[in-house]
Parts: sequence; C-alpha cells; structure tokens
Amino acid sequence: MKENIQIVFGLLGGLAVFIYGMNMMSECLQKAAGEKMKKILSLLTRNPVMGALAGMLVTAVLQSSSATTVMAIGFVSAGLMTLPQAISIIFGANIGTTMTAQLIAFKLSDYIYAIIFIGFIVYFISKSERVKNVGMTIFAFGLLFLGIETMGSVMKPLASSPIFTELIGKVADVPILGVAVGALMTVVVQSSSATIAVLQNFAAQPGADGVTSIIGLAGAIPILFGDNIGTTITALLASIGQPKDAKRTALAHCIFNISGCFLFIWFVKPLAAFIQYISPKGPEIEVISRQIANTHTFFNLVMTLIWVPLVGVMVKIVMCLIPDGEVKEVNAVQPKFLDNKLISQPTVALQLAVRELMNCGEQVGVTLKKAAEKIDSGDGASVEEFVKSREVTAELTGKITDYLAEMAAAGVMTEQQAARAAELQYVLIDIDRISELTKNVAVSMQTEKLVKKDKKSAKEERVQFSQEASKDIQKSMELVSEMYNMVMKMVNNEEANEAENLVKMKEKIRKMDGDIRKGHIKRVHKGKCKAGLTAAFNEILHNVERIGNSCVNLADAAEDGVRFSTFLREME
Repeated sequence: MKENIQIVFGLLGGLAVFIYGMNMMSECLQKAAGEKMKKILSLLTRNPVMGALAGMLVTAVLQSSSATTVMAIGFVSAGLMTLPQAISIIFGANIGTTMTAQLIAFKLSDYIYAIIFIGFIVYFISKSERVKNVGMTIFAFGLLFLGIETMGSVMKPLASSPIFTELIGKVADVPILGVAVGALMTVVVQSSSATIAVLQNFAAQPGADGVTSIIGLAGAIPILFGDNIGTTITALLASIGQPKDAKRTALAHCIFNISGCFLFIWFVKPLAAFIQYISPKGPEIEVISRQIANTHTFFNLVMTLIWVPLVGVMVKIVMCLIPDGEVKEVNAVQPKFLDNKLISQPTVALQLAVRELMNCGEQVGVTLKKAAEKIDSGDGASVEEFVKSREVTAELTGKITDYLAEMAAAGVMTEQQAARAAELQYVLIDIDRISELTKNVAVSMQTEKLVKKDKKSAKEERVQFSQEASKDIQKSMELVSEMYNMVMKMVNNEEANEAENLVKMKEKIRKMDGDIRKGHIKRVHKGKCKAGLTAAFNEILHNVERIGNSCVNLADAAEDGVRFSTFLREME
C-alpha cells in the first residue's frame, strides 16, 4: 500500500514539476521573444501556407500551442485577423507543438542538474532583463526534464505489477479505449505536452522480457491520438464568451484533431510499422520515446498538408455549425478590442489596449465637437445625451485601466512593456479628464440657473446665459475641439508634428479667455447678463481652459515618444 502511494505521489509530483517548468519556459520565452513572434504572426498570414508556417514557428519557439491558439482567437475576436488566417495558424501550431515531444525524446538524464544550475547562474548574475529571461528559460528547461525523470523513476515498479500490465494490455488491444484514455488525461491535466511526456516515459518501461515496451508503439498511438483530441479543450475554453468567429476558430482546432484521429485509427499497426522504419533503430525501450515523438509530428504534419488546401472548406464547416444568426445590438460600454484571456500574452494585450484607447479617444473627440456645436442650442434634451456619453467613456476608460493593471499584476510584462503600459495610463488619464470636463461645460451651458432678481429682493428667478455669452463660450469650445484633434493626430501618428501649431493655439485660447471674461463684465454692466451668473460663467471658462491644458499634456507625451503608431507598427 505504501509503495502504491509513493508511486501516485511521485507521478503527480513529477507531473507538477514538468508542467511548472513547461509554463515557466513558455512565459520566459514570450518575454524574451514575444515581440518578434507577434511580428511573425502579423506578417506571415497572407495565405494559408504562410499562416501555417507562422503558427508552426511561433509555437515551436514559445513551446506552447495553447498560447498560439489563444492568441489567434484573441486576434479574431478583436477583428485583427480573419477567420481563415486564424485557422491556418492553428493548423501550423499543431505541428509546432510536436517540438516538445521531440525534445523530451532526448536522453538528458546526466545533464539535468547542470542545466538547472547554468540557468540559475545566468539569471542570478545578469543585470539585463532579456538575459535574465534566457537564464530562466534554461532553468525551466532543466525543471521540465527533472519532472520527466521523476515520473520515469516512479513508473518502474508498475511494469512488474500483473494487475497494471493486464489493464494496459486491454488498452493496447482496443484502440478506441486508448483514445478515450488519452483524451481524458489531457482534459484533466490541460496540457497535451504533459500527457504525451507521461506516455513517452511509460512506454519506455520494459515489459516482462525486459527488452520490449510494456505497451508498445501500436498501443501508445491511440493514446497519443486521444491526447491530441483532449488538448482542443483549451481552445474551446478560450472561446467561451467570445465572438462567433473566435468560437469557430476553436471548433476548427477540434475538427482538425478529431478528423485526424478518425482517419488514422484504422491504420494503427501500418502506421506503427512505418514510424519504426523511419525512426532510429535499437532496443524498443530505448527508442520508443523517439518513435512516439515522430508519430506525433507525422500525424500533425500529414493533417496540416491535408487541411491547408481545404481552409475554405473548414471555414464553411464551422460557419455551418456556428451560423451568424440574428445580429444583436452591442452594448456601447463593452470594449471593442480588450480580451482578458490574452493578458498573459503582453505583446498582444498591449496592442489591444492601444486600439481600445484609440477608440476611446475618438469617441471623446466626437463628444467634444458635438458639445461645441450644441452649446447655444438651448436643447435641454441633449443634456442627457452628454451625461450618457460621459458615463460610457468613464466605463470604457475604467475597463482599459483595469486591463493594464491586470497585466501588471500578472507579472508577465518586460520592463519595456511595463513602461509602455504606464505611458498609456498617462494618456488615458488626460483623455478621461477631457471627457469629464466636456460634459461639465455642456451641462452647465444648457441648465437653467437660480439667481436673485436684484440686490434688494430675496426672490430668485430661473435664467440662462445670454446669446452673446453662449457664442463666446462656443468659440472657445470650437478652438479646444480643434486643438484636441491636432493633438490626437500627434498621438496617433508617428510622423505627425503639430507642436508649433498647438503652442500658437494655446496662446490664442489664453487671449480669448481674457477677452471673453471682459466681455461678460461689460454685458453685466449693461444689464444684458445677470451678475449672479458670473461664478458659473467663470467656472465654465475654467473647465474649457483645463481641457486645453490636458491637450497640452497629451502633446507633451507625444513629443516624448508616446505615439500609438509605434505600438501598432508591427501589426499593420
């Protein structure tokens, strides 16, 4: 009983170390090479073949098909990528993920602790963040093999257990049962790489004769197919709550693996014979790990070659299974681009945050222009319009702030990415402030005020600003609206430089502010405006001036290098 408990906990502990090392390696590789991988995905998706190559390369480098798949789903849900492009990337990701099994097949038992030590030393003594990420990648690589070694050592007693060998014999003789076992394992563990590693280690255990594998390649192949099916659960989970194209992308991943299993399950023994022929020769327990890795690569390579020319067919299938249906009105407060499932992918998440911020900035510009146009209309109904517009912007800026904060809390950003996120926060604060001030001005201008009739009387009357006062404020609002458009052109465009014009406009606003205040005093003196409105009038002008100040802040940020185009250049 004690031995069985040790086996169970040894297997679980080794699996935990393997998955931790795998995730750490993927995370560090994303920090070290994420920007380049993002560029590859954006450039190599012009056609299905290039898309498949991009998916294969990115997954092979990042060592995570789940990361690539979730990234593709995020791109589709944000409208940055078409459905056929995302599907072709997922096809390639299935090939790229086989690199893990190929690495596991290497016998590195004698070098595990040396790899862990080297990785630690590189991380510990380096001052450069990029080099530190490289060191942690090496360290995690060593942990990955330490987990494999742990699992392999605790599996040895299983080979001599009659009950266990009898169960394995049943799985080996009934391929569909092997598929079910593999799928269930991967659904539970949520990592096909981990379950394939377990399979490779288990298959390397000797049977009763001490030479042949306890399960054999023909018995391992159906379990491998099940692992491939089980891994699609990650994509399905990532698509929950996403637009229909994201769900279709995840469904395409499922169809790819299920169709492959259905195609190959009838030819397990011929496939095993072929893989044995093309793989290194030697005692079965010595080479079966490589044979399983080669089977994994061959399976995904063949299925990709079959499906890449049929991307159009796959699109039609998923469109048929998940039809468009009725178009529902989208809540305006909901972000267009943000995707919480991509927070762990900072190179992509930052792109989405920038696009959402651009969208927010555009909405504020529209509201500012509308406020300038309606400021003297006297249309009381529009007060509610500006209040509602402000609520929408406040909700949106809040979501962007939370998104950037969650990225920081996740600890997945590099120093450069964290600095960019902070720059976005500064821009976001001023855009949000301009939205609030615009609402204040618009509401103040179109709301009646209670003022005393005269100095002697205690009675109050409802009055509004005079037509002259409204026109003066409208001119200043039109000027800051033009100023805002200029500065957003600077922030949005790397080439735009409106700094000189903005300085002139700021001086013009300052001069106009003084003239408008003098004009108001003259109107009060002549009885054209109520003296009791002076405080409210000055408050409105102060808000207009603050809008101008926020525009200057945005211009300063743009001159310091905060340009949205620099964030998005690699995505165009």
